[in-house]
Amino acid sequence: MTGFPWRVGQGVDVHRFTEGDHVMLCGVSIPHDRGVLAHSDGDVALHALCDALLGALALGDIGKHFPDTDERWKGAHSRDLLRQVVSLVHERGFVVGNVDMTLLAERPRISPWIARMQAVVAEDLAVDSDAVSIKATTTEKLGYVGREEGLMAMAVVLLARHSCS
Repeated sequence: MTGFPWRVGQGVDVHRFTEGDHVMLCGVSIPHDRGVLAHSDGDVALHALCDALLGALALGDIGKHFPDTDERWKGAHSRDLLRQVVSLVHERGFVVGNVDMTLLAERPRISPWIARMQAVVAEDLAVDSDAVSIKATTTEKLGYVGREEGLMAMAVVLLARHSCS
């Protein structure tokens, strides 16, 4: 890959609630009175992060690399998907500079889990935890998130060429 020494990518993911007893966010299982409907573990945060990383490299999206029509990915752990995407980042001569993520949900309360989430994401990205920003907010009862029909996550990443890090 030639060109500018930095790449920026953004990703968004949404999953609908269904029956269950927890949600996965940033690789952390959070107790909840519902789960999410998904082919994999339904971790909206890591899916948005994968899309941001893939987008920065102009490699498409998570559905292209891990399609829900492929039984290999049924029930997959999103941390495994993220690690594969990070391998693509490194193979192309980049490292992760930093990540900024926003998680949107009325419930469950996410803030008590943020420090653990940062540590998990930093480990999988091979960066220090201060390079991983994770924020949580509600939508003030507006829209599908506000009606507690599902969860949403957004992620932005900055990649730098190895020679710039």
